Amino acid sequence: MKQPITGYHKDEQGHWVARLACGHNQHVRHTPPWVNRPWVTNEAGRRSMLGFELECRKCEESAAADFAQGYD
Repeated sequence: MKQPITGYHKDEQGHWVARLACGHNQHVRHTPPWVNRPWVTNEAGRRSMLGFELECRKCEESAAADFAQGYD
């Protein structure tokens, strides 16, 4: 199920994590050649992807939310 990106934060290891509108988190790494997401490497790129929809496997699995909606 696709969910829009509403914000970002870094995990304990410094990797970028997208916050999704559904309340789930999803890593958004740029690790070429396997994952090519150069937009995650700078603030303007991340900001440009707000609202972009990512496939959320946690929604498909009916997993509990990682954070409360409205979290900032």
